[in-house]
Amino acid sequence: MKILYGVQGTGNGHISRARVLNTYLKALGVEVDYLFSGREREKYFDMEAFGDWRCLKGLTFVHDSGELKVFRTLKNACLREFWHDINTLDISAYDLIVTDFEPITAWAARRKGKACLGIGHQYAFDHKVPRRGDDFVSRKIMALFAPAEHSLGLHWYHFNQPILPPIVDVNYNDERIEKNTILVYLGFEETDAVISFLDPFEDYTFYYYGPFKHYESLGHIKLKPLSREGFKYDLATCAGVICNAGFELSSEAIQLGKKLLVKPLQGQLEQLSNARAMEDLSLAMTMDVLDSGKLGQWLSSYRASKVAYPNVAKAIAEWIVLKGWQRPETKEQLIQSMWQAVDGGDVDSFKINPLPPTSDVLALSAVVS
Repeated sequence: MKILYGVQGTGNGHISRARVLNTYLKALGVEVDYLFSGREREKYFDMEAFGDWRCLKGLTFVHDSGELKVFRTLKNACLREFWHDINTLDISAYDLIVTDFEPITAWAARRKGKACLGIGHQYAFDHKVPRRGDDFVSRKIMALFAPAEHSLGLHWYHFNQPILPPIVDVNYNDERIEKNTILVYLGFEETDAVISFLDPFEDYTFYYYGPFKHYESLGHIKLKPLSREGFKYDLATCAGVICNAGFELSSEAIQLGKKLLVKPLQGQLEQLSNARAMEDLSLAMTMDVLDSGKLGQWLSSYRASKVAYPNVAKAIAEWIVLKGWQRPETKEQLIQSMWQAVDGGDVDSFKINPLPPTSDVLALSAVVS
């Protein structure tokens, strides 16, 4: 089997998912070519696992000071180049196109009639999951950005919908926790604003990852350049995580039982909805601005929740090799088996309704109603 795998490169979460799936697809003998879009090639790091990967401009979102700028996003979009890349991308040699919210591969598959499988958190929004900031423009962007004929949406909880648990990339599980050490990754915020936000809390050590050229210590705030292995180790050993409301890092923190304080990117449907879902599920504390009062409350009294998710990446890879997208009943089997393997710990929602309904149950309820 030969796959072209498109990955949205605007954030690192999409890349983390692709990296985990890559391991299992290769182990099963699948030949995978990777195409990344959404940022300049020189801004990617630790990409050796993807071999001779391609990079195209694609589409990306413009943000400023923690807020999505829709009109600047549209203004800066190079639609002529985007359309050219879609029409000239040769996908004839592939058995399947996989997209993690990457628009060039998704639209090329749609225009050329090639089977396309969307894997990622954004595809959960094809279903009835918690939403916030849900307006017409946001819905259209989500639906049309990287459409896929088939999809496997991922979320922290099933919400009675046909979606899967998260793909979690956790390399360190048994490291000693460093008390009062907090990992900070706020990629959508201004650096000076984040430092001012953290500065009053001198009893804590903050490992702040960002676009820094080299390590620098500001006393209790440590500025760290982006590094996959260093970041993973600090995530495993920290007591808590402060981040934007992206999906992948939050999933890793939940899997490791870290307490979470998240700030969604304002104006962005996915992040606003993620924040709402985490609050509804009691998985995180949220803030709409860099609020030192909330930070103090979170540091002193918030208690972490832990949910243990199964190896979803391995199961998806095996499902792909069996061409599960061609047999809808196998998708339901995959979903049921994965949620059955989730350990929700002391999170109430997982105790009350641990499994999504099957299609038979849904059909029966429709007849009864």
